[in-house]
Amino acid sequence: MKLSKEQISNGVWILAIILIVFTPVGFHLRVLVSKLVAASADVVEVNEQDTLKNYHWSLVSTDGKPMNFESNRGKVVLVNFWATWCPPCVAELPSLVELHEDYGDKVDFAFVASDERDKVSAFLEKKGYQLPVFFEASQTPDELMSKSIPATYIISKSGKIVVDEKGAANWNSESTRALLDSLLLE
Repeated sequence: MKLSKEQISNGVWILAIILIVFTPVGFHLRVLVSKLVAASADVVEVNEQDTLKNYHWSLVSTDGKPMNFESNRGKVVLVNFWATWCPPCVAELPSLVELHEDYGDKVDFAFVASDERDKVSAFLEKKGYQLPVFFEASQTPDELMSKSIPATYIISKSGKIVVDEKGAANWNSESTRALLDSLLLE
């Protein structure tokens, strides 16, 4: 039986779709696409900014140490919800790592993982990322709830949520750095 060009073309497309959906090749392709389409995060309009009312949120670090989010009150904070199995999360992490390297001593960062501790630790070690990663030990404050990941929030010293970004973004942008610099001066 001889296959037509159309049948061969359809077979190639089916194979490509199977590779993208069901193999690690697809995961890496989705990471690449997420990186390519990521833009800088947008600042929430001043009149639409929520205020974080509840800082009582218990977290646990990758090495098992408890952390109460209350310790972040009065500081500039970046909270990022992510997972190792999420292509957009993995795509934006390098820009967050760069931002953390430059602002980690001025801004409090909390990378909240929605994953198994062993997988997160192995991922961080493999990538060589030195990030303050936590797992939730109590319910997330309502203002920081999201049905999707990645979800990233930048909170001002006064508790205003000035960035509420869903999806991958380029966090190592000039606009994000300018925003953090202005928030640190408040």
